Amino acid sequence: IPTASSLDETGEQYEDLFHKLGAQSAISLPYRERVDTDHKDWLETLDQASGVFFTGGNQLRLSTTLGGTSVASLVRRLNARGVPVGGTSAGAAILPEHMIAYGGIGGTPTAGMVSLAPGLGLTNRFLVDQHFRERDRLGRLLSALSYNPFAVGLGLDEDTAAFISPDNVVRAVGSGAITVVDVSQLSHSSVADACEGEPLCMTDVRVHILPHGASFDLNTRRASPPDA
Repeated sequence: IPTASSLDETGEQYEDLFHKLGAQSAISLPYRERVDTDHKDWLETLDQASGVFFTGGNQLRLSTTLGGTSVASLVRRLNARGVPVGGTSAGAAILPEHMIAYGGIGGTPTAGMVSLAPGLGLTNRFLVDQHFRERDRLGRLLSALSYNPFAVGLGLDEDTAAFISPDNVVRAVGSGAITVVDVSQLSHSSVADACEGEPLCMTDVRVHILPHGASFDLNTRRASPPDA
């Protein structure tokens, strides 16, 4: 689903890519406007999919085009019955219940640094931020987590993927790393009282760096090194 991209050729390029990777069949569904989500034949094609992948681009283009439509509902049902759903960049950010729409750069979280929007809602266990190390996004992920310490933050480096198994274990694959930010033991957050642009005080935050082969259990909040 190339909706996040503004380039017309993106869907075709991904069809070619998946064929080269060994997929028996790869079909692009180019939802551009909300009216496109009513295409019955496209919905039938999607319903038969053995996997769904969202390309990169602008995550707000994804949420405003697909949010609240029969496509979004069908993707949730597919995932609930075991069909893998994934994406890259904006396509990864849209998957959870809450999505980082945009925000500032830098390692220090500040009040008003990040804006959130509803995602597809496949899970409420984590938030995703992408191009993480390359674009210095630790601060905005921390800012997003300060709003509600329930979720875990997953910061994905480029050329790095987080595979989430049915038992809610995140496994890192790739040349970079996943930065896991766990705020479940947060003892203090100043976000409710901080002025716009003011650095946030967040204490007892846990951070794990997961290179290729390392994992993190979303149920127990425990990280394991690659050799485990």
